[in-house]
Amino acid sequence: MTATAVKKKPRARKKASSLSPSPREIVITPSILSADFARMSQELGKCRRAKATWIHIDVMDGHFVPNLTLGPPLVKCWRKAEPKLFFDTHLMVENPMSLAKDFKEAGSDMITIHVEASESPLRHLRALKKMGVKAGISIKPGTPVKAIEACLAEADLVLVMTVEPGFGGQSLIARTLNKVRELDLRRREKKYNYFLQVDGGINVDTAHLAVAAGADVLVAGSAVFGGGATVAENLKSIRQAIAQAAASPNSATNSRKRTKSS
Repeated sequence: MTATAVKKKPRARKKASSLSPSPREIVITPSILSADFARMSQELGKCRRAKATWIHIDVMDGHFVPNLTLGPPLVKCWRKAEPKLFFDTHLMVENPMSLAKDFKEAGSDMITIHVEASESPLRHLRALKKMGVKAGISIKPGTPVKAIEACLAEADLVLVMTVEPGFGGQSLIARTLNKVRELDLRRREKKYNYFLQVDGGINVDTAHLAVAAGADVLVAGSAVFGGGATVAENLKSIRQAIAQAAASPNSATNSRKRTKSS
């Protein structure tokens, strides 16, 4: 008599989205594009051990922005190395929905698309949610908030680019924080529940400015992986800078009681 093999179902990965903090808790999300790609497993581990819960993954196609970065196979490898980190994938590409499913299947927990690259951003946000990922919408420095007005009630995250997208190491464009203030005001007035993210030029000198403007998710690349210090030391310095600014009696951050960082 031949025994029949019983196939075991693979154990499902615990969704990183369950680790996602609520809006108003300040999150520093390391931009993996600034890490050492030859030692990515170690770099991701450093972030996790330094209490980073989100990882920001910039995807560029060389058309929407003048740079070319990475595809779903790399994300799939990183997901195997770090099954619990929240993968925040930012598609700086033309026709983002043509890639969204592949990145979702590779392990992305959040997928953010650009309003400038989408003819139907609201429909695309809804399509992302149907795929089973959180959905974000982004605007470049020159794009007004009114361009995403119809998306705000649906979005899980709104990303304000605080530099021109395409390359790391740029300085924060101060005027972009006005859009962060406007989006934070809309969120509070309309009781929207999206995360408000900034990306570009975030470091120990600028992080508190973004938080004071209303941001609660801060993307940091070279400020986390560069400077000669360790990832843990760099993240600690950014968190301390935010906390010190928030402790100031005249701080806008302190007045909103948004002083917790993770």
